[in-house]
Amino acid sequence: MRIQPTPEDLIELTSSWQGERFPDGRPKVPDEVLEEIRLATTEEAWGVLRRQGYERQFAGGWRETHPGTILVGRAVTSQFLPHRPDLDSAVVAAGAREGHLTPDKQNSWIISTLVSGDVMVTDIFGKVRDGTVVGDNLSTAVAARTGVGAVIHGGVRDYQGISQLDGGVNFYFRDADPTAIRDVTLAGINIPVKIGDATVLPGDVVLGTPSGLIFIPPHLAAMVAESSADIRTRDVFGKLRLAEQVYSSAEIDVGTWASHIEEDFQRWRKEQEQTEQAANRS
Repeated sequence: MRIQPTPEDLIELTSSWQGERFPDGRPKVPDEVLEEIRLATTEEAWGVLRRQGYERQFAGGWRETHPGTILVGRAVTSQFLPHRPDLDSAVVAAGAREGHLTPDKQNSWIISTLVSGDVMVTDIFGKVRDGTVVGDNLSTAVAARTGVGAVIHGGVRDYQGISQLDGGVNFYFRDADPTAIRDVTLAGINIPVKIGDATVLPGDVVLGTPSGLIFIPPHLAAMVAESSADIRTRDVFGKLRLAEQVYSSAEIDVGTWASHIEEDFQRWRKEQEQTEQAANRS
């Protein structure tokens, strides 16, 4: 067995993504797309995914260490199962072959794989007592490696210490408990996992907002970014025309604008782009 899939396995698992990849095979959505997604709302992302047939990518009902901090990054997934001696022995042996030499600290195996821009996404089947995947020390390591944070479908400990981390990180978790992690075995890293009602694959773009978490398949990330930007631009135009009393609220607050409003919007947007280009040249 393997703790992590081979790069070839990950490429096959995420074959819808045709762009750049990390050496381990994970999709690498560009940083500029991640920054655009940071401006998106949960509902904007959800709408795009739903129209593309991805209807179960949202998970809600979380606690956060840094409420109000938007979390955006690329998923490194992992899963724990209830401890079973023969499975644990096999995992320890496989981990040693792959360079993980601390059998009693399997949660640290995950952290050692993280790089900048990653989100540690761990399913520990909602376990809180004895299911605390990170405390203040390990969360500091996650923050230092990723600059983003983590999603833990389970518990954390040392909540006060984690909440004092700075640098724009955020940790989503189910609840806090003073116990340490025990009686579980790491089933794998960068494998499909279930977080709430969502199936998460390695390389998914994680968007965490006050509404909850949405997991965006890499091949749809640019579409989410573009759709969100379009909605924000339309909001500016709509509010402008409402303030000018050019159109009524009934005309603006609809799913699809009438043709004459859409034509007006396209002219206005082109003018804004030309103005911006002229300002950049000067």
